[in-house]
Amino acid sequence: MPKRPKTDPATVGDSSIQLVSFLATTVSVISFLFYYKTGEFFLYGDAVAHINIARRVFDSRTPGPLQLGTVWLPLPHILMIPFLISHDMWQRGAGGSIPSMVAYVFAVIGIFRLTRDVLSRGAEPDAAARAAAWTAALIFAANPNLIYMQSTAMGEAVFLAFFIWAVVFFAESNRDRKALIKSGVCLVGACLSRYDGWFLAGAMSVIIAWRAFFNRNDAGKGESHSSSRAVAIKFILIAATGPALWLAYNGIVYRNPLEFATGPYSARAIEQRTENTDHPGHPGSGRPFLASLYFMKSAEDNLAENVWLQRAWILILMGIIIAAIARKRWSDAASKASFTPFLLLLIPLLFYALSVAYSGVPIFVPNWWPFSHYNVRYGLQLLPAFAVAFGAMIYIAMRASSWPRFVRLTCGVAPCVLAFASYASVWRATPVCLREAQINMRTRTQLELELSHWLDKLPADATLLMYLGDHVGAVERAGIPLSHTINEGNHRVWKQPSDPEGLWERALANPRQYADYILAFDGDPVWQAVHDLHLRELVEIHVTGQARAVLYRVR
Repeated sequence: MPKRPKTDPATVGDSSIQLVSFLATTVSVISFLFYYKTGEFFLYGDAVAHINIARRVFDSRTPGPLQLGTVWLPLPHILMIPFLISHDMWQRGAGGSIPSMVAYVFAVIGIFRLTRDVLSRGAEPDAAARAAAWTAALIFAANPNLIYMQSTAMGEAVFLAFFIWAVVFFAESNRDRKALIKSGVCLVGACLSRYDGWFLAGAMSVIIAWRAFFNRNDAGKGESHSSSRAVAIKFILIAATGPALWLAYNGIVYRNPLEFATGPYSARAIEQRTENTDHPGHPGSGRPFLASLYFMKSAEDNLAENVWLQRAWILILMGIIIAAIARKRWSDAASKASFTPFLLLLIPLLFYALSVAYSGVPIFVPNWWPFSHYNVRYGLQLLPAFAVAFGAMIYIAMRASSWPRFVRLTCGVAPCVLAFASYASVWRATPVCLREAQINMRTRTQLELELSHWLDKLPADATLLMYLGDHVGAVERAGIPLSHTINEGNHRVWKQPSDPEGLWERALANPRQYADYILAFDGDPVWQAVHDLHLRELVEIHVTGQARAVLYRVR
């Protein structure tokens, strides 16, 4: 009889991948339609800003790639551009959600494939590996906070997709070293989506370099050490491309390669402007251990509302981590598997501990001081690790034939019951990421709705002078093209320290010459430029918690 041809685990179970893709797409579309109908997909101020950064690349008095700005990495904005060309998709905000929705589907598929392939005993995954993969994918896909975030224009889902697939291809490199090139390409996407990717790229580069240059047993079957090292060097160079491009962009445009980290819009600069003498800094500032606790608490809040359910998630994750590090012999299959890819999913914990402690990145959780909601969504970065840990627990229960039947059954059922109870508690209380947006944006949304009502009455060809940074949503809701505004983006940032000849600066110096209408907010640059000019005031809007807004008619 002819021998059965060997198959690649990556190609086995295509029907399962298709089913996972179909289910994830269904969840994505239904959840988007729901939040679109309620208007809650458009709550985050950052989501509104992301949409308009992408839009102003082509809709501006000074269009071009320089409109991408700094601090926020450019890839999510670039991915939005094709979907925001439509005026209607921009005004309604729907175009900004599409990249997140697509990324969510790919992330779910990636979790399934990562879990299945790492736990497969051979070329074809067994029942235990498939069950673990389905468990991990469903727990990841069904998380209420991720479901909400993927319906918005926020960047969490986009980064998670690149993050997960970088680890997927890293895991495949144990069989095929050339998969590292694909992993490197995914890392470029991650590095140009969130700064978390920079830390991930560094960690993976260290691992790959060690394997290629110091571990002589790591070369693939039939592969020479020289070819293994060549692939490793290519991986490191590709992974470094993302940070190098962004550093070069900041250096060329802003004359400072670290403008995103040290400039006036950086997290550190914002914190220095807003901190007070009673509570300098934020929780965890200068204290990495405390910072890691706040990050872990934000992760818990994204998983469950009940504190005991939250602790159960942590215990399961810790148990799997300890077992993976100790390489305990759950079974012959488990002892032969490489758990390094799973451990890479814990990189966000170290990254955020350092970021919160030393980079001015605050995380506020509702049950800890200062008892507020801010950046709680960062905890979603650990969701892949939790999902895979639950899948691994199912795998252990099915493979540990020497364990008593009752223990195996408990280990198999407990993760599913825990996930169901946890997610039910989140839906009952409203996902914490949604609550964060509702609480922090309530007064801003009210002000922008009032402003859009008045802006909608302006002549279609009117020119509006306005600082867009805080309330660009008012212009978007009114459907006024950004090219009909003169704003802080209309200046040449490479002219340091100022650019008197820039359009923005000239308009502030002589608003009557350049603008038909002016929208000023108490204290902003436009207000400072025009409040002594005695212009004709059309309307003044006051909303508690927001700066006073005044709409002037100039000519």
